[in-house]
Amino acid sequence: MAHFDRAISCRTKTPRLWLALWLGLIVLGPWMLLKIGAKAQAWPLPHWISRTLFFGSILSLVAIAMCWQPSFVRTFQRIQRFATTLLDFTAIFGAITISQLLWCLWQARELNTPISFHQRLVETALTRSHAKPRIIWILLDELSYEQVYEHRFVGLDLPAFDRIAQQSTVFTHVVPAGIMTENVIPSLMTGLPVDRIRSSADRTRLSLHDPVSNHWHFFDQHETIFQDALNAGYSTAVTGWFNPYCRILPSVIDRCYWTSHQLTPTGSIGDASITANALAPLRDSVESTLKVFSTVDDQGAELHISDYRELLEAADEQLKDSSSGFLFLHMPVPHPGGIYDRRTGRFALNESSYIDNLALADRYLDHVYQLLTQRNEWDSSMILIMGDHSWRTQLLWAESRVWTAEDQAASHGGKFDDRPAYIVKMPHQNQPLQVETPFQAIRTRALLQGFLNSQIHSAEDLTAFAAQDEAP
Repeated sequence: MAHFDRAISCRTKTPRLWLALWLGLIVLGPWMLLKIGAKAQAWPLPHWISRTLFFGSILSLVAIAMCWQPSFVRTFQRIQRFATTLLDFTAIFGAITISQLLWCLWQARELNTPISFHQRLVETALTRSHAKPRIIWILLDELSYEQVYEHRFVGLDLPAFDRIAQQSTVFTHVVPAGIMTENVIPSLMTGLPVDRIRSSADRTRLSLHDPVSNHWHFFDQHETIFQDALNAGYSTAVTGWFNPYCRILPSVIDRCYWTSHQLTPTGSIGDASITANALAPLRDSVESTLKVFSTVDDQGAELHISDYRELLEAADEQLKDSSSGFLFLHMPVPHPGGIYDRRTGRFALNESSYIDNLALADRYLDHVYQLLTQRNEWDSSMILIMGDHSWRTQLLWAESRVWTAEDQAASHGGKFDDRPAYIVKMPHQNQPLQVETPFQAIRTRALLQGFLNSQIHSAEDLTAFAAQDEAP
C-alpha cells in the first residue's frame, strides 16, 4: 500500500483519500447501480449475482491497491474523466427526477383531505339487512391453497381454516388474476385482465393496461363490483391494506378505511428524515448483499404489525355494523415477512416465517367467525375468503432477507405453486364441497354478481357456475 500512496502523491496534486474514493466509486459503481436499479424497478435480482458482483468488486479494489504501479496513474485519470462524464449525465437525470418529485409533491398536496364517500340512506340499508344476507369478502394477502389445505407444513395447526372448509366450497385449482397486488385487486373488482397500472400525480385516477387488447384504459369505479352491490340495494364498506381504496372508490363505497406503512423497495420509510431516506438505497443494498442483521428488518416488521392492528380494529367496526351489507376486508397476512410467533401466540420481529403468518391468518379467521357467530350472522352470511395471489416463493421472497429456513422447508426448496386459496361459504351451507376444475379468479366479480342478483342461491348453484368454461 505504501508504494500506492507514493505513486498517487507524486503523480497527482489530488489528495490520496480523494483518489481512493474515486477508485472505490469506479470499481463498485456497477454493483451499486445494479442494486439500486433492481430495487427501484422491482427486478427479481438473484442474490448470488449481487453477492458475486459485490465481492468481485471488493477483491478487484484490493488487488488494484496491492498491485498499484506509478504507470497506472495516467490510465486511472482517463478512466476518471470518463466516469466524471457519466456522473454528469447522472446528475442531469437526478435533477430531472427531483423536479418530477417536486411536481408530484405539489400535485399530491391534498391527499389527506377528507374524502366525501357515497352515502346510502340508512333506511334503505336497514331494509336490505332484513331482506338479503350479508356478503363478506375477505382477501388474505398472499394466501396459498397448497400451504393451507394440500401440503400443510408438518406441525402447523389451522383449526379455523379446517372448520370453515367443513361448511364451505373449496376451490382446489384457482388460476390467479396476476402475481402483484396492485394489478390483481383492480382486476378482481372489474372482472377485466390487468397486468400494469399507473396513476395520476395526485393519485386520484388510475389507468389499467389490458394485456389482451394491449391498450390502456381508465379505471372506472362505477364499473366494479361495488357499483353492482349498490345497484342491488346494498350498502358498501371497505377496510383494506396497500391499495388506496378510499381514493379510488369514493363514489361507490359508503364507509372506508385504508392504511399501508410498508417500506419502499429502496428501503425508505415515511417517517424517516430526508438524509436517512437518501442513504437508504445504498444501506439497504449493502445489508441485503451481505445478509447481515439490519434495523430495517425490525422497522419493516413493526410497520407490518401496526398495519395489521389498525386494520383489525377498523374491520371489527365494519363487521359489527350490520348495515354494511357488502363488506370487503383486505388483511395484510399471511404476506411475508413474518410478524408472528405461532409457538408463543405473540407478535415477533425476528425469525418469523410465512408459516407463522399463516397461523396468524387462521387466528384472524377464527376471530371473524366468533364475532359473527355471537351476532347470529355467520350462518346467514355469504362469505368469500381468498388470496389475491399465492405465496410468491422463488418469484420474490427466496432471495430476500425475510426468507427463513422454515420457509425453505415448507416450500420444498422454494418451489412456486401459483394457486391462491379460494373458499366460498354460502348462507346456511353445512356440507363441504370441492371445485376441482380450473377456475379463473378474474371471474370473482361475476360470481359475486350472481349472488347479488339472486342467480346463485346455493352451493350447488355455485359449483354449476364454477364449472362454466368462461375464460377471461
